[in-house]
Amino acid sequence: MTAPLPSSLKRSDFDYRLPAELIAQAPLPARSASRLMLLDAARAEWRDSRMSELPELLEAGDLLVFNDTRVLPARLPARKSTGGRVELLLERALAPRHALVQLRDSKAVRVGMQLATAGGAVRIVARCGEFWEVELPGETVSFFEAHGQVPLPPYIRRSADEQDRARYQSVFARVPGAVAAPTASLHFDQALLERLSAHGIGQACVTLHVGAGTFQPLRTELIDQHAMHSEYYSIGPTTEALIERTRAAGRRVVAVGTTVARALESAAAGPAGRVVAGAGETALFIRPGYRFRVIDALLTNFHLPQSTLLMLVAAFAGRELVLAAYEHAIAERYRFFSYGDAMLVLPHGL
Repeated sequence: MTAPLPSSLKRSDFDYRLPAELIAQAPLPARSASRLMLLDAARAEWRDSRMSELPELLEAGDLLVFNDTRVLPARLPARKSTGGRVELLLERALAPRHALVQLRDSKAVRVGMQLATAGGAVRIVARCGEFWEVELPGETVSFFEAHGQVPLPPYIRRSADEQDRARYQSVFARVPGAVAAPTASLHFDQALLERLSAHGIGQACVTLHVGAGTFQPLRTELIDQHAMHSEYYSIGPTTEALIERTRAAGRRVVAVGTTVARALESAAAGPAGRVVAGAGETALFIRPGYRFRVIDALLTNFHLPQSTLLMLVAAFAGRELVLAAYEHAIAERYRFFSYGDAMLVLPHGL
């Protein structure tokens, strides 16, 4: 689907200048009110549209695949015995009362230290690379649900409020475990889903728990030297069967978000070259030169400069075309990042 590009690509090859005022700081009143850029990679062209027009942009028999992960209130304020402030950001649940976390403002933090939180004392158990293992006063998911705060991305320059508890969560969210939203799914409400169904467009779900590593910048200039954080994913037999049926009918599998693209491509990494139901960990880094096996179209938000998510989109549609489309989006005042607008990438044309 995409031609291999030189392995010497640099993170700076995926840079662009974004005016700060285009970073969406809050969701629109209606989920499906966002703008939508239609990027046709086969024709090397784009046009402006709306999310409300998505049913007319797809075809009967196409299959939309969503991520049904549920975002946990993963940000937890804490204090050291000295009174110093520390913030815990959940990376993932481990054993029932253990978790892997990032510690912010973690000077003089050490193994064995107790941190005071609204839900009780949290004990630091071990250092695990960039993360820390901690022991919690209660079961991990219920503890963070009760005492945590919505983990808005760092580029949203405000504190989370009650609106975010609902809107930084897709209407599909059912499996708790993510610490960041699969943002492409945020554009869908029940009315739009019903219109899509009426047009004969199918729907399926996978689970990929987005980790805090999704916001980590590349620390290497050559992108092939970057190592991704692993994330848990799961694909059920119903979704496997729907994908097989869609492909057999010659229709398109449309990944709603880069997380879905990574889950589906990871599940098809075996010798069969097709999606196989199951669960596992994926550290798949999709960048230019990657050969896609499953997805035929991608609906995604606009991503940060030099990010692995932007590199995935560039792998799907071509780096120069994607960056040119981003320049158009900036000129037309699209809204960027998690609460921003969307792009539908159709590499096979309309």
